[in-house]
Amino acid sequence: MIRFAFVILLCSQAALGYVLRKRAVDFVDPTTGGGSWLDNAGSGGGEPLNVVISAQSSPNVLTDSGVLNYAKALGFSTECLGIHIGGPQSANLGDGNGSVNQTVELREDFGSSIFGTCLESAAGGNHFRVFRQNGPTANTGALFLAVSQEEDVTKGHTISPDGYDVGRDKLVNSAIGKKSFGGVTYSTTEQDLTGFLQSGSAGINHGIAIDGVVKLLTVTIV
Repeated sequence: MIRFAFVILLCSQAALGYVLRKRAVDFVDPTTGGGSWLDNAGSGGGEPLNVVISAQSSPNVLTDSGVLNYAKALGFSTECLGIHIGGPQSANLGDGNGSVNQTVELREDFGSSIFGTCLESAAGGNHFRVFRQNGPTANTGALFLAVSQEEDVTKGHTISPDGYDVGRDKLVNSAIGKKSFGGVTYSTTEQDLTGFLQSGSAGINHGIAIDGVVKLLTVTIV
């Protein structure tokens, strides 16, 4: 009777979408499948994919709604009044999907998940683009983030000097440890990865040099 009840419970959870399995790898290196660690910024250069949320994170973190809630726990939210200026950027994550537009772009919300990003749009701040590795040849579900710090509107809302490394580090520093939003608590650990991005400014949008470090985040719902 106990075994039968356990089977029924598993079937019910599967039907409701609660049974989600962690992947066996953190991610697949995009370059092994013809991809790149730089997205296409549409100006002849690319922005570094300088943060990866591991596929071994809690599966619900890796969904569209999950990453948005996680971002809100870190002080980011959707764009001001849902308005986006400029076209989306694309990335090839070497997963067989080719070049795909960003899933979402999120901005620092300065403590207000509803209107705070309007301040970021004017005063500058941190922001990131999300790309999901889910193609037929590398279906990991890992999220690749292009993170950068922006100047205010008087400076053309361009990337700050050293803005890719600064933006990356600000996001990671806000993530490490336990954070909560919307009734969900996250525990995040970080690992530095080298050898994927090349240090320097070659191929980087706006010619801004980077240190070549990728931050790997593993996010667990607790």
